[in-house]
Amino acid sequence: MIPRVYTDPSVLAGIAAGATWADPEMDPTRIDWPARQAAAAIPFPVIDGRPVNPCESTGVRHGRNLLGHWGEQVCADAIVTAGDAHGCRWLLLVERGDGNGWALPGGYVDPGEDFTDAAVRELVEETGLVVDRAQDHYVTMPARYVPDPRASDEAWMVTVPTRFDLGSGFYLLPEVAGRDDARRAAWVPAAGYADLIGHLARVYGGAVFRAHRALLADVLNG
Repeated sequence: MIPRVYTDPSVLAGIAAGATWADPEMDPTRIDWPARQAAAAIPFPVIDGRPVNPCESTGVRHGRNLLGHWGEQVCADAIVTAGDAHGCRWLLLVERGDGNGWALPGGYVDPGEDFTDAAVRELVEETGLVVDRAQDHYVTMPARYVPDPRASDEAWMVTVPTRFDLGSGFYLLPEVAGRDDARRAAWVPAAGYADLIGHLARVYGGAVFRAHRALLADVLNG
């Protein structure tokens, strides 16, 4: 396979529009990489002034593919579970508006924003669900690389997930609805990962977003 050089036109459009998710710099060798490396959630190398994906080779060697941020882009995802009155476990997912399947509610972490605060914010923005951090049990998990299909060897995604357990005994699970860039939101049976993917395929004709497959398998089967 010949390594590609590619940046999607949507990134260029984002730069032209002044979007915060798109680095305006077109030449990565002009970026202050020591500063970004020092702040990185997952260490990564820089070779000849260009960042290098530390976890996989994507086939797009130079350029940003569909991601706007050179190097590591940190996001926060909310893993929200609840148990019903029959003892079954449910997981909250959203169907992405970009056609990439079903995913955890989440999104970019704003500069200086706490990871769990970001997960709570994205959860509200995409599903309408408000969690009470004073009452609902939650754990902020370690940062992990996610194989986002939009990534390149020079632009990739890292997530810092937070697990929220709303408890058990629900006769009706909390009401949710797809908002912002989520087409819809739904509680999905989650006794295990196989249970989850079977339900999505059977009920919605859908599949899990590729970036979240390994993460959800680890969480639900762990």
